[in-house]
Amino acid sequence: MAAQWCIGLMTGTVMDGNIDIAMIKTDGRTIEEFGPYTLAAYPPETNKLIAEAMAAAQSWNFATEEPEIFSRAEKALSEAQGHAISQFLSKNTTSTQNIALIGFHGQTVLHRAPLNGNKGATRQLGDGQIIADILGIPVIYDFRSQDIEAGGQGAPLAAIYHQALLRSAGLSEDPTGTAILNLGGVGNISWWDGKDTLIAFDTGPANAPLNDWINAHGRGEMDLDGKIAQSGAVDEARLKDLLNNPYFTQAYPKSLDRYSFTKTMADGLSLEDGAATLTAFSASAVGKGLDCLPLRPKRLVVCGGGRKNPHLLREIERCANVATVQAEDLGWRGDAVEAECFAFLAARCDQGLPISFPGTTGVPSAMSGGTKTYPRSQRA
Repeated sequence: MAAQWCIGLMTGTVMDGNIDIAMIKTDGRTIEEFGPYTLAAYPPETNKLIAEAMAAAQSWNFATEEPEIFSRAEKALSEAQGHAISQFLSKNTTSTQNIALIGFHGQTVLHRAPLNGNKGATRQLGDGQIIADILGIPVIYDFRSQDIEAGGQGAPLAAIYHQALLRSAGLSEDPTGTAILNLGGVGNISWWDGKDTLIAFDTGPANAPLNDWINAHGRGEMDLDGKIAQSGAVDEARLKDLLNNPYFTQAYPKSLDRYSFTKTMADGLSLEDGAATLTAFSASAVGKGLDCLPLRPKRLVVCGGGRKNPHLLREIERCANVATVQAEDLGWRGDAVEAECFAFLAARCDQGLPISFPGTTGVPSAMSGGTKTYPRSQRA
């Protein structure tokens, strides 16, 4: 397949109220060109609906019929993302006819990893048909279900795109010296040996518990620049106890739900000391993850919202004993990587190329995924 323009969409579990939209020109193997990128805010009522659906998912836990709010939130967020792309294309004077595919991740409301021989489960809210009909462009969505059905973790899926980024930056000559760390609601790492071995897994919490802690204290949506954590003291005894969680010594592949680790880890501490302890915990979890790899990388290229927290990055360097560099230092766009990833994955799925691998999600063999839907207006 010749390289084509594809659009990727991502809304992460960090729940920042934004839709990440990115355009790349790709053949699903390489990145030929980076196109425009934007963050588009959800309408307030849609954001509220998604938050309510996330809360309902915790009680649901795959045990009964889906909560009624799921269908309302799914329709609202799909419409919002479709209209956001329309505005994005108009702003960038790009015709829908120039876009081959849209990769639509949807909103993860609940994720359960496989356990004791039982398959996992995952639920992303998102109706690709709605977006296809709004824009008149084919959409690939539901990227994780086939992986879960095959016995995989269903996450993380970014490793194959991260590999393409490492190649594009000329890092395949010394690939084990550099890994990619994404800091969203959860942290995940991608490591490649430059040949056939691709490894990825969730390291632990990243921004989610800290953001929830700050929000619960009425101090905004996040610890801006890490200033609150920096003014506090880490509860070292509590941190040591938290790091004894068996997840950190569990072999990869492994994955987490946004609420696998929560703000309650800091209960009883002051605002500042709680923020400091949660930040140190997320940073130390990265170090535990690096210890699981065949070779410890010398540096981490950091993308995702957490890279904007300088205190978190300093803590990663201190606790994990590794150098960090910003994605932008390699010419990448740290806020756009996840959305770009789903444009890339859409191109791969459209050709039946694999998006998950034994070393990334634990599937028995490399496999493709996703569901493709066409606009109703284009159907025969």
